[in-house]
Amino acid sequence: MTPLKQRIARLIGASGPISVADYMATCLFDPEHGYYTTREPFGVAGDFTTAPEISQMFGELVAVWLYSAWKASGSPAGATFAEIGPGRGTLMKDMLRVLGRLDTAFLGSASVALIETSPRLRDVQKATLAASGVNVAWHESIATLPQSPLFIVGNELFDAIPTRQFVKAADGWNERAIGIDASGELAFAAGPARIDAAILPPEAAAAAAGTIFEFAPARTAMMETIAERIAVYGGAGLFFDYGHLRPGLGDTLQALRKHRYEDVLANPGEADLTSHVDFAALATAARAHGLEAHGTTQGEFLLALGLLERAGSLGARGDENAREKIRSEVERLAGPDAMGTLFKALAVMPRGIKIPFPCVS
Repeated sequence: MTPLKQRIARLIGASGPISVADYMATCLFDPEHGYYTTREPFGVAGDFTTAPEISQMFGELVAVWLYSAWKASGSPAGATFAEIGPGRGTLMKDMLRVLGRLDTAFLGSASVALIETSPRLRDVQKATLAASGVNVAWHESIATLPQSPLFIVGNELFDAIPTRQFVKAADGWNERAIGIDASGELAFAAGPARIDAAILPPEAAAAAAGTIFEFAPARTAMMETIAERIAVYGGAGLFFDYGHLRPGLGDTLQALRKHRYEDVLANPGEADLTSHVDFAALATAARAHGLEAHGTTQGEFLLALGLLERAGSLGARGDENAREKIRSEVERLAGPDAMGTLFKALAVMPRGIKIPFPCVS
């Protein structure tokens, strides 16, 4: 039993079952034993590999889109170019390299910011970006960013923000909680909280008993904070994550450790906990602040931005082994059986700003 599992068990024993959201928050962000506060989760040696770690092409194409967004917005001076949840800083490193080539004056006029709460990850990011030659500022929240047009990107940000779960019972939908079973192990249980039927998707009425509905108000709140900034100061946002473009039902809570799935209750603090992102809810939050919101799959986005053309350019410089590696990277990023369909892209921007975006929905 992990130290965090022991602490959670004691908490439940003293105060009763806890919500799935509280369990996720504790597992991921506990100051002493939390996953993100104690682990190096990224890459082959970690627990999962993100798109920027797969290929430089991902960051390069994201940079092209954000630069296009800045140009479409009138090339505002003093803009803030930011990444939220920047991992090891790989995405920002690739973006800065491309932005410096696209327009040498752009980075000189913009401020570059990383929004990161983990002191350990900040140190990793500083090492990654040390050779960029760009002055980068770190922030713990969006609230402390400069009051200027904001062009922001987030990759696999929302999936790690805790979600609540509700389970269909004979008399309605009860919040799913985590308690302790007869053998002393953590186990799912029904909590006392209920959910307003108006929040449920239409198919919920005919759902079978035991069906799960996931509701993540903390994710919506994060998008609202970002959208409010863009609505007031201008800018645009681009976000990638795995999830669905339309609301739905189902249990997507999962634990990932050493690139393999495991029981979400087995090793609190030692495995990544995530769930699929409801992009429809995020889009609704952005539109509530007067923004446009457009969603598509990651594969469609990258292909429309020129992934194949960039792959061909890189491949022309190498031998057959290099070209095979690049082909594999393209398949992982955009292939329908890899990240291409499961992962989605969401763009938010002020109304009237025409920024190219594929397959708008």
